[in-house]
Amino acid sequence: MSKRVVVTGIGALTPIGLTAQEFWKNAVQGNSGAAPITKFDASAFKTHFACELKGFDVTEHLSKKEIRQYEPVTQYALVAVKEALDQAGLTPENIDPYRSGVIWGTGNGGMDTMDVELDKLYSSGFESKPSPYFVPKVLLNMPSGIISITHGLKGLCHTTVSACASANTALIDAANYIKLGKADMIVCGGSEAPITPSMIGGFNSLKALSTNNDAPEKASRPFDQTRGGFVMGEGAGAFILESYESAVKRGAHIIAELSGTGMTADAHHLTATHPEGEGAYRAMKEAVDEASVSPDLVSYINAHATSTKVGDMSEAKAIGQLFGKGAVVGATKSMTGHLLGAAGAIEAIIAVLSIQHQQIPPMVNLVDVDEEISQLINIASDSATQMEVNHALSNNFGFGGHNASVLFSKIVD
Repeated sequence: MSKRVVVTGIGALTPIGLTAQEFWKNAVQGNSGAAPITKFDASAFKTHFACELKGFDVTEHLSKKEIRQYEPVTQYALVAVKEALDQAGLTPENIDPYRSGVIWGTGNGGMDTMDVELDKLYSSGFESKPSPYFVPKVLLNMPSGIISITHGLKGLCHTTVSACASANTALIDAANYIKLGKADMIVCGGSEAPITPSMIGGFNSLKALSTNNDAPEKASRPFDQTRGGFVMGEGAGAFILESYESAVKRGAHIIAELSGTGMTADAHHLTATHPEGEGAYRAMKEAVDEASVSPDLVSYINAHATSTKVGDMSEAKAIGQLFGKGAVVGATKSMTGHLLGAAGAIEAIIAVLSIQHQQIPPMVNLVDVDEEISQLINIASDSATQMEVNHALSNNFGFGGHNASVLFSKIVD
């Protein structure tokens, strides 16, 4: 019999909060994390702003050696995972290392190190030697490996890479392994550190980023008629997923149940989603079907909604087809920006906390609503709403046509 999968810990490192609690507080207040880029001089690019981590000091969390050896994408992961493990009450003393694992998502890996080292090589005419940490720092699997090493987790360990669906894919993989009885506990989620010259320049070339440099805090505007691209974000989100039996046995506080998952492929285009949302619809349908939950019982959907013309519309069509105007649809990217491979994790955290607090965050920056979208879905209001939330869904879609949906439910013993 398939095992139930529950959430016993969460951790968040985001542009609007450096802990899960702070993240939730600022999301409910509708605060934006967008501001001019401080990591490098972005004046040569069309986009001069992003959603950077504010007030984050890595020296408060990691040693000098760890900071030297680990790329920011791994550093962010370690901070979020520590918070999640602490909340779950898991320590080396009560973790069975052989029944515990790590599945971590990232879409890009160590881009900061890649930029620095390649610039050094090309500018010196290849006379300068790369850092001995160059190769291990840029590997996409390094966050999962370092999480495993740091916490002595000796079960399954791998990395999911499906562009902006990477973190949701990690949650889904973890849930499936637990259901099969391959593990009792898995640390999962995603991290990304993409605010670098190559990433800003590359996404500018794709014409995917907003260029609203005069008002960065208003630039991320899903479902708005004037939406013009997404805002880059950085950070990490971590989950502790356990089998229900394992959590109950050790007396853990269960936050919610991961009741349904769905993964599909558009098989349509290099970067664009299917215009009718065909793959997105099937992913969401798989999630509610697996949970045996009627679509009309899903109260809240944290949409992928990146603020692109085609993407927002196609997702709205998919949601409207499955849920009609029953579920309230929000998009916390309007505040956090788009964390790429980490987006699924922090947005799933919002879905979980909406169940815990029986409240949904506001939809900000929606001034001139796209009426074609508003005819299809019930868009969240511009202020936090207290309401009954027993089931909440989070969507993420990635370049290459990857679709991943996760459904969380209020725990019922």
